[in-house]
Amino acid sequence: MNKRVTIKDVAKEAGVSIATISYVLNKKGRVREETEEKVMAAVKKLNYIPDISARSLVSKSSKLLGVVIPQTEVDRQLMLNNPFYSEFLSGVEYYARKHNFQIIVSGTDIDKKYLDMALERNMDGIIVMGMYPDAFYEELKKSNIPIVLVDSYCNDHYFHSVQINDRYGAYLGTKHLIENGHEHIGILTGKIKAGGVVEERYLGYQDALKEYGLKTTKDLVFEGVVDFNYGIESAKEIIKNKKITALFASADILALGVIKGLKGLGSKVPDDISVMGFDDIYISEIFDPGLTTVKQDIYKKGQKAVEIIVKSITQDNNAKQEIVLPVDIMERETVKRLSAKS
Repeated sequence: MNKRVTIKDVAKEAGVSIATISYVLNKKGRVREETEEKVMAAVKKLNYIPDISARSLVSKSSKLLGVVIPQTEVDRQLMLNNPFYSEFLSGVEYYARKHNFQIIVSGTDIDKKYLDMALERNMDGIIVMGMYPDAFYEELKKSNIPIVLVDSYCNDHYFHSVQINDRYGAYLGTKHLIENGHEHIGILTGKIKAGGVVEERYLGYQDALKEYGLKTTKDLVFEGVVDFNYGIESAKEIIKNKKITALFASADILALGVIKGLKGLGSKVPDDISVMGFDDIYISEIFDPGLTTVKQDIYKKGQKAVEIIVKSITQDNNAKQEIVLPVDIMERETVKRLSAKS
């Protein structure tokens, strides 16, 4: 196996000093055009690839951002199963690249530490999506690098944050169903635990029912895993409750799954049951029928997370930033109007 070409090899080939090679490659210092051409010819001839890790030791910047995506269920590949994460990562990757940063994506299990890898890779900042145990955040704080939390309800002043008002979004979605005449409204959701997005959306669902004098009963709540297959499976239980005329799904991937499941059982959406989603992932628009959902700008979440972290890296004494993006109803084809509810 051929050994890696070093900066010393390039300097020898070009007949200049190592410092000159560094000046040319980093575009620093004044180097004659003739010398620069010799250096670049040597780089091309030897197929020299700069050692980024070595460069980071000198500049104290790796140009690497860590991105942590939640793995909250054992053996679940959430990054692959839910388009929500790919849309978010698209925003992160594009704007990181625009600012000359690269990203390292990790699907971290909830019982594993992340700090060691961040320090080993000399990361300049970390973007963390979702909720984790308190101990995870305490470990992250030891890294002493900028960290942005996305979709997290961790109330710690150390971290920057980007999120939406999940409770209000779920309230809007449920209210939309009620205002279309539905009174027996089920909720399809992930496991409802204290803190985090799932609980906030469940509380928003309850808020809307309470405002209109409707009750939340156990037979209206369907808890499981936030993925497409669980949506399909849940349809069997949902149709057992003959009173349900509408369903609020706490994530689009659940809504799309349950629509397919209901169809397989002979129930039509929205003729037999209306379905409201949450997120507005791109598939929701091209799905048949088009999904009525609570819209949030997932791509922009990634963009804002990067902009915050880059600002924190490049500017001293940068104050904590908290960004709350708007939500709205995207009407399509999965909600049937029964009668107006006053």
